[in-house]
Amino acid sequence: MGAGDNIIMVRIGVLSDTHIPVVAPRLPEGILEVFEREGVSLILHAGDVVVQRVLDQLLGVAPVRAVMGNMDAPPLQQVLPVKDIVQMDRARIGLIHGWGSPLGLVERVVDAFSGEDVNCIVFGHSHVPLNKRVGDVLLFNPGTPTDTRFTPTKTLGILEVEGVQVHGRHVPLP
Repeated sequence: MGAGDNIIMVRIGVLSDTHIPVVAPRLPEGILEVFEREGVSLILHAGDVVVQRVLDQLLGVAPVRAVMGNMDAPPLQQVLPVKDIVQMDRARIGLIHGWGSPLGLVERVVDAFSGEDVNCIVFGHSHVPLNKRVGDVLLFNPGTPTDTRFTPTKTLGILEVEGVQVHGRHVPLP
């Protein structure tokens, strides 16, 4: 490595399927506390935000990148992309909500980024946490911080990025 190749670790907060105010009246306070404690530089929201005020609240902690989910209100559908690629250090992180049945969801989101040279794909839709490496690509679903219909635990995610390496972990919420 040359003198200009210093690699630093960056933390990213990850959410999906907040469903505010449908499932919960507001964003649980624990989310902001975790993101502040972790010192996140960016927050990714993988869709089903539902209302703009959720993104506004997250902006109080760090910049936010979000994509549209199938349950987002029409005003958000008009401004959020269906998918995005976020460059962090030398890593490329694909961001998408997902669609259809939980069966085959992982394959569909992987196909959505075919040929786009991503190091990580962040998605939601199933509400089920996933932190799985397939080849060189980390597949990461943060789960949901507000709903326990499809999983027993409410969770959010933290991604740690160093160079092109991306590692994920889930943080359970009360």
